[in-house]
Amino acid sequence: MPRQEVLILAMTRMLSGICTAGFTRDPDPVTGLRWVRPVREFGAVQRGDMTDREGRPVECCDVVDLNLIEPRPEPPHVEDWLTDFVHHCPRLVRRLEGDKRAGFFPDYIDQAPEDVLFEHTRSLCLVAPEQVWVHFWLDGYSGKYEARMGFLLPGDANHPRAMGSRGVPVTDLRWQDLGRSWLSQGGGQLALDQDELFERLGAEALYLVVGLSRNWQGEYWPLVVGVHVVPDYVIASVSGAGQGGEVTRGS
Repeated sequence: MPRQEVLILAMTRMLSGICTAGFTRDPDPVTGLRWVRPVREFGAVQRGDMTDREGRPVECCDVVDLNLIEPRPEPPHVEDWLTDFVHHCPRLVRRLEGDKRAGFFPDYIDQAPEDVLFEHTRSLCLVAPEQVWVHFWLDGYSGKYEARMGFLLPGDANHPRAMGSRGVPVTDLRWQDLGRSWLSQGGGQLALDQDELFERLGAEALYLVVGLSRNWQGEYWPLVVGVHVVPDYVIASVSGAGQGGEVTRGS
């Protein structure tokens, strides 16, 4: 595959680096467009790998030019592509914003999320949950932080962990920052149902990129690796502590 334009839909935290994924322009009968997950020859992708020549970190909904060298499928992570970050760093082509962004997500909802959540024949899907609930927790003593989300999908493709009260981990970098900003305004934990969440966000719709972890304890664990809210949300900085603080843009 030559250099490709990739719409970045996941920028997530890992223990040793980050993980990123997105759509190429190639059509796919089930997902609408083809997923790719850029990986390195050795070790985890680092934040610096997903930074352009001007030093700007790549964000969700950026369309970037990447040098995808060859597929490196590791089932169920069949979307993995070896990527040259050294000689060809990401180049920002454009951003998916505004009305185009709002119209994009409903057009590319995965037609078979059970392939990811149950069959494990692939590891990424874009879904539109019928219901969501969230939980953020920060231990002020140890600094341990957790962002989790439960969700209910249409039909039968509902994973028991995702449907549980605790939900599943959210590794989306920007969503984690959002949770930290909210906790900085009011304590060590916060739980919200869908109505409360949508009110806080000013949201009209919410879409998730759901992925599978690498094999851990003999399982592939479901994760929320991308949270996309319409209209887009902003994050008040910790120093802003609410209204009037600095904001960041993103997914």
